[in-house]
Amino acid sequence: MAGVSGCLKYSMFFFNFLFWVCGTLILGLAIWLRVSKDGKEIITSGDNGTNPFIAVNILIAVGSIIMVLGFLGCCGAVKESRCMLLLFFIGLLLILLLQVAAGILGATFKSESSRILNETLYENAKLLSETSNEAKEVQKAMIAFQSEFKCCGLRFGAADWGNNFPDAKESCQCTGSDCESYSGQSVYRTTCLSLIKDLVEKNIIIVIGIAFGLAVIEILGLVFSMVLYCQIGSK
Repeated sequence: MAGVSGCLKYSMFFFNFLFWVCGTLILGLAIWLRVSKDGKEIITSGDNGTNPFIAVNILIAVGSIIMVLGFLGCCGAVKESRCMLLLFFIGLLLILLLQVAAGILGATFKSESSRILNETLYENAKLLSETSNEAKEVQKAMIAFQSEFKCCGLRFGAADWGNNFPDAKESCQCTGSDCESYSGQSVYRTTCLSLIKDLVEKNIIIVIGIAFGLAVIEILGLVFSMVLYCQIGSK
């Protein structure tokens, strides 16, 4: 039993040390983004009207929590402290429950989020043919997106641009096989709306995969900590 307990103890320590290192890296990166000049330029370069520091503040909170849990797990394993192991178990269990709740909410509101995305993109499609300052910002971003992803317009292709098409025709210009003619120009037949939806769906799959991987690691941590907790209590 002593050999098994010792192996389990150091496995628990190693697991939580990696957990602590991950928390430290997340916290360090978030603080750098929050306080350094270069970091602020990175997070404000894509400002879209929301507070760009919200995500950074969330990262700081997440990194801090992971660091504290990793510390409790390491000390609890090395010192064989049932109190620390129990706190680690409770904290990790709460995080796992929050992830499950977030996953359920995400699945519940998936159709709603899809509807909101469609409405947002349709509103932006109207801005492509307008001349307001807000419309110009959207058009600038859209031209860059069209150039990178080889598409044109959002809903109805090049026609979405209306009288502003001369400003966007270079980014819409098509030289491949998936082309159509508009105002004497060869433009991409594919609209950017379908590509944006595909990008969103792919990113959601990545997020789900990461969340699933984290859940597996957290369950292993729960099992390790509870087994070690019980073994310490039986001595």
